[in-house]
Amino acid sequence: MMRGSAWVSMWQPEPEEQSGRRPRWIARASPLPGEPLAVRMPPMHRRLHWPQVALAALLCCLSCGCWARKAGASADTGQGKTLTLPIRSAGPGSLDPVRGSTTYDSQACSLVYETLLQYKYLKRPLELEPLLCVAMPQVSEDRLVYTFELRQDVFFHDDPCFENGKGRQMIARDVVYSWKRLADSGIGTRNWWLLESTILGLDEWRGQQNKNDSFDYDAPVEGILALDRFSLQVTLTEPVQRFLYILAMFQMSVVPHEAVEFYGETISRHPVGTGPFTLAEEDWKTSKSLDFKRNGAWREEFYPSEWMERDEERGLHLDAGKRLPLVNHIRFNCYVQDQPMWLEFRTGLLDYAQIPAENYIDCIRKRTHQLKKAYRDEGIEYHPVPLLDFIFRGFNMEDELLGGYSPQAKQLRQAISLAIDLEEFNNTFYNGQNIVYDGMIPPGLDGYPEGGRCEASYTGPDLARARELLALAGYPGGEGLGKIDFYTSLAANSQEQTEMMQRQLGKIGIELNAILLEFPQLIEAINKKKAPMFSFAWGSDYPDGENNLALFYGPNRSPGSNHYNYENEAFDRLYEKIRSMPPSAARTEIYATMRDMVLEDVAFIGGMARTRNYLSSARIRNFKPTEDFWNWPKYLDISPSTPAN
Repeated sequence: MMRGSAWVSMWQPEPEEQSGRRPRWIARASPLPGEPLAVRMPPMHRRLHWPQVALAALLCCLSCGCWARKAGASADTGQGKTLTLPIRSAGPGSLDPVRGSTTYDSQACSLVYETLLQYKYLKRPLELEPLLCVAMPQVSEDRLVYTFELRQDVFFHDDPCFENGKGRQMIARDVVYSWKRLADSGIGTRNWWLLESTILGLDEWRGQQNKNDSFDYDAPVEGILALDRFSLQVTLTEPVQRFLYILAMFQMSVVPHEAVEFYGETISRHPVGTGPFTLAEEDWKTSKSLDFKRNGAWREEFYPSEWMERDEERGLHLDAGKRLPLVNHIRFNCYVQDQPMWLEFRTGLLDYAQIPAENYIDCIRKRTHQLKKAYRDEGIEYHPVPLLDFIFRGFNMEDELLGGYSPQAKQLRQAISLAIDLEEFNNTFYNGQNIVYDGMIPPGLDGYPEGGRCEASYTGPDLARARELLALAGYPGGEGLGKIDFYTSLAANSQEQTEMMQRQLGKIGIELNAILLEFPQLIEAINKKKAPMFSFAWGSDYPDGENNLALFYGPNRSPGSNHYNYENEAFDRLYEKIRSMPPSAARTEIYATMRDMVLEDVAFIGGMARTRNYLSSARIRNFKPTEDFWNWPKYLDISPSTPAN
């Protein structure tokens, strides 16, 4: 699953919101001295021993938050505590932020590196706040100039790349350097779309630097200025609505030039950041695990003093003001298949897990969507998390067979789409929890079609029409078409899902040749335009449909985020227009027009939005999972007096 340039998420309203009541955002304590309140952004598993009664009661008290803890703990809080968490893949592909693109890259990078802004952990809907800044930026009246004041207590990790091995203070020039790396075609091409046509003079600077024999990071860029050691000024080419959201993405993390120069290509396996945890190269066992250790020199950061009203019911407010991180060690175990992950959660080796679809009815009552009593009695808690999600089957629009924009090429893709029954996938593999919808913009965002349906879509199943279009395309009954290569991941039930699609398409005479790959190899094949047809999911980087429309913007084609290699000049012009538009009815109307353009061309089949079902063990505290950002393990804790996993 990918995210941001990312491939892998919208918040689901609480029940009181659905009835018209707004959720309460509670501030129980004043901000820390010198720590301003954030500006509101627009919406856009451990071993289970089946304990005896006394121990079960103890765990239940802890998991329900019955025992309050003191705030303001000393700097050595977390010593000796270890969390064991899952990554549902072979692990990250790279821990160099500018090379990262997947959810799994984000999960790992977000513990080591930091960005200027972050999302408030407990706030829903999502809201930005400063992380490496003293406050949210000052913005000029014309929305072009942003001025950031950086914190002066931020230091890079101790590492041999620095003189005497001692991490130095982060300054404004480090931010400038890190952002320039996205412009370096040798390393940052995949994520260049984040800053392309955004900062004054940066595109021109990139073009010139990439022509030179060497990339001069010291050459100035008109729109990025370090005013002094701790002041940064950014001038945009035009007002860009998404700009502050971009600054919270892990690809915009701050990296010291010393580490890049010292480690070269191996920086991908030797991250040096400013974050709450460190990762030594020997602690990353490829495809097996990553062991992060607490950064003992991390500055003072504290658990949030603001929360939603319902957070109190689960004790998420009890650590307010306590120094972070709350544990000493985080271990990520990698799982290419779901059942090993599930088994290790059920035998106590993981502190949380996502419920595999095939295990859903074992622990959740389908009628009420509530956790079964046997699990609740173990202190396990259930956390359904609706995702800002776009699951799809995509076409490579440059492929000789499936690509192109001629009437016959469109008719072939339309026929394939009409033969696919997404609701059968939903009911079979997702327990009917997913939302099947037309387009690429998920529920909850502007541009999502009313009722999830729009006339421009070729949503199936409609086998009679599919056969008719297939014949018009020149392949009656599939004759003369040959097998279509379909690339997908080796993740859980991918084989079964592929077999279902083969059966559905077989009804109109189309054969699929399934090519199942590990996720990194899948992305590599798609980036190199080798996959005529492919499948995975996009998790929105920020709560604005513009992020999903960017997937079809021509200049973003592979190896950028436009893996469909879709090109439509009219679409591109509209995209360039909406980038600077604030939320409005006019912008939403353009979103719908752009959505329907892509649906008519059938660059993909979909979409579908998932609800991720998390279970947490009795020993984990402060657990409020989200897939919109991934630095939240720093807020997690372990209940006292519970067994180690």
